[in-house]
Amino acid sequence: MPACIMGIVNVTPDSFSDGGEFLDPDRAIAHGRELAAEGADLLDIGGESTRPGAGGVTAEEELARVRPVVDVLAHDDGPPISIDTSKLAVAEAALGAGAAMVNDVTALRAEPELAALCAERDCELVLMHMLGDPRSMQENPVYEDVVDDIKAFLAERIQFALSKGVSEERIWVDPGIGFGKTVEHNLELHRRLPELAELGRPIAFGSSRKSFIGKLTGAEVDQRLGGTIASNVIAYANGARMLRVHDVGPMREALTVADAIINPRTHESAS
Repeated sequence: MPACIMGIVNVTPDSFSDGGEFLDPDRAIAHGRELAAEGADLLDIGGESTRPGAGGVTAEEELARVRPVVDVLAHDDGPPISIDTSKLAVAEAALGAGAAMVNDVTALRAEPELAALCAERDCELVLMHMLGDPRSMQENPVYEDVVDDIKAFLAERIQFALSKGVSEERIWVDPGIGFGKTVEHNLELHRRLPELAELGRPIAFGSSRKSFIGKLTGAEVDQRLGGTIASNVIAYANGARMLRVHDVGPMREALTVADAIINPRTHESAS
């Protein structure tokens, strides 16, 4: 089957792509419903920007942003909810309100106690690689070998999660496109994504509207759909099984065509 599509709902004033546009809970809820109607398989709700240079927010502020949105969307007859957070208190409240996945950009490093919560709730868990933190991650990122280094990091974080009781089948890994990587690092990760699949866990992938696309094409952040589709189709062809995007409808169309090309036997009945 094609990769699942995770629609992005940023309930923040300062996200790089749509900061402030959905800070109002009612607008965020409406946006989530629009993404669901476009074919999102999950909705990823986040209340703290992780763009380069972003400042942190308290758990109280983050929770005040996301809780009203999770409360409603988790009880719609729609896709499951993922909570994009590194904070134990936020994850606990969101899971209690009906979220089914925790998407942690720090891979359980910010608040290691989050692992035990995920184990207790038996929720899905995304472990993402980030070099440093959002405030410093783009300051001259250096690797010996970007894929080997990230693979080793993710292997260690998988073992940490398992040691705290998280079920292996609940774990996803994410290379963290744009999180402490140069343009060439990001491109190398696209090319060598099958090496991360050797970890034995499904790959989540988030390149939607990222700055490397703008650096390659010259496109402003809201004009990067073409580059986003190219990046995600390549990632899918190379093994990604969850694509985190802003533009769900166009990505759903692109993925349907890509899957028909890559896996023709599954589409013979439609011919």
